[in-house]
Amino acid sequence: MPSEVFFLPASEKDGHEILADKTRRMYGALGLNNVIDQDSFVGIKIHFGEKGNTGYIKPPWLIYLIEQIKKRKAKVFLTDTNTLYLGKRSDSVEHIQLAAQHGFSLDTLGIPVIIADGLIGRDSGEVEVNLTHIKSAKIASTFFHTDMLLCLSHFTGHILSGFGAAIKNLGMGCASRAGKLEQHSDVHPWVKAKVCTNCSVCMEYCPVDAIEQAEGSARIIDEKCIGCGECLVVCNVGAIKMRWDGDTLRVQEKMAEYAFAVLKCLKNRAGFINYLVKITKDCDCMSKNGKLIADDLGILASLDPVAVDKASVDLLMEANSKDVLREAIDVDWSVQLVHGEKIGLGSTKYKIRNLL
Repeated sequence: MPSEVFFLPASEKDGHEILADKTRRMYGALGLNNVIDQDSFVGIKIHFGEKGNTGYIKPPWLIYLIEQIKKRKAKVFLTDTNTLYLGKRSDSVEHIQLAAQHGFSLDTLGIPVIIADGLIGRDSGEVEVNLTHIKSAKIASTFFHTDMLLCLSHFTGHILSGFGAAIKNLGMGCASRAGKLEQHSDVHPWVKAKVCTNCSVCMEYCPVDAIEQAEGSARIIDEKCIGCGECLVVCNVGAIKMRWDGDTLRVQEKMAEYAFAVLKCLKNRAGFINYLVKITKDCDCMSKNGKLIADDLGILASLDPVAVDKASVDLLMEANSKDVLREAIDVDWSVQLVHGEKIGLGSTKYKIRNLL
């Protein structure tokens, strides 16, 4: 049976008020508000945008959505996880400050921001899945206590996965730092000796004593390293590097398997809304505005992350009469959808319901 995907045409030119109302309507169509219990924890998973980037979903678009959830007397909060790479979103202090600068704050939206994996990305738990690549997924700890998750995704191109939307926001976006490292890489971090100051901070944070002081620099002992990524974030000079997985197909498959693990953690209590507005070549992690690759199309919503992503891609292809994603980034983006369906994350078969 095909999954239901709701659609409303939308453009950034609509303005905040109209986009807020369309977001409310999409949320209402999912039927999630009817099953929220009083005092339950409801998370809104969103990307707060990197410094210098303005492509992210705008806070005013969430006002009516938040009002609907509050009417159920639920404890609603905004959430994301810290990044694997060093930057303004690699620890919770600067992450929350940046979110506030972009309008995501208690003062502006009336709900708090909670970074799901703690101060420096260490707070996590494991979900056993026993899939092709991932046996036990490392998920940010907040999601183990979240009663319902609403995943809001800005649809963009992506250098590794071809595009980023619901599956990426769920799988990569809800993983702890160690989980992100597992998805991005099959090997351990390494030390760039010319940059390392041999300060030993990484040694202090390594949970398995896998780092030693060699001549002139630190050295990671591969036999001991568990790939947790602690050293990556605590290095103040950027001497710890990771070996990126060159196989984009494998990255997508691991990302889908992590998304499966997150839904298992949430007991499938989640909904997904994709915004096909300001569609750029690169994701909102870039510290600048990306190149537009298509005109604004609309907002899609579903209880199925695979279906909403497949419908988003199909709509984009149909509107442009070509594969604008492959034209912008030469990556087979279909892998995350095919593998997601294979492992039971969702279905590529869907039925569109236009809410006009």
